Amino acid sequence: MMMYPKISIQNLNLSIRKQPILKDINLDIPPNKITVILGPSGCGKTTLLKCLNRLIDLEENIDINGKIILDGEDILNTRKDLPGIRKKMGLLSQRPYPLPMSIFDNIAYGMRINGLRNKGVIHQKVEHYLKQLSLWDEVKDRLREPASRLSLGQQQRLCLARGLAVEPEIILADEPTSALDPISSMSIEKKFVQLKENYTIILVTHILRQAKRLADYVAFIYLGEVIEFGTADEFFNNPRQDITKEYIRGIFN
Repeated sequence: MMMYPKISIQNLNLSIRKQPILKDINLDIPPNKITVILGPSGCGKTTLLKCLNRLIDLEENIDINGKIILDGEDILNTRKDLPGIRKKMGLLSQRPYPLPMSIFDNIAYGMRINGLRNKGVIHQKVEHYLKQLSLWDEVKDRLREPASRLSLGQQQRLCLARGLAVEPEIILADEPTSALDPISSMSIEKKFVQLKENYTIILVTHILRQAKRLADYVAFIYLGEVIEFGTADEFFNNPRQDITKEYIRGIFN
């Protein structure tokens, strides 16, 4: 039995230029778990993620209806400022995008934007989040160097640390290891497992092995529809739909 959801997506439909992308999506995302959004490329996974933090608003010719309930409020139909919504949801993209500034300032940027001015507290928090992502020992002697000098794997961990530094409640991860080498990918995966104690994690992937390693719950999306949703054990060991069984067996991807 699922606990009270952190996010409840209700009857969500989305079209871009009259082309249906998401069709009647209904999902309850549990807190402090890793929910994997699984499915082949082009099925609407990333679009769904963008709806959750309202980045979809940046697209043109969008027609969207339905509800996304977060903390009792429908964030699709709210008059609250969007930065407040996005602050609750840290987004980790497919490729790391460090800000064009130093390693230190990448982490400190969000704190300063949110009004923190105490230099001692900022330095303490920067160290905390770099340690949380096992980066501190690797970068502590070059904090003033450009973040672009880090390896891709280090940049991705830095971007995750930057997202955590604004103290979100939810981590949205869009194919977060697709550009990384296997060792860096494993490092990010291990961090997700640790972080779910304090965060709700929604992970988009098309990699079945990764979903098996990380998922507590799996939502399988195909052609913009939720085909199946349940615990990882149910999904992988006792799928209900024939198309789910075919996807798991690798008949299509």
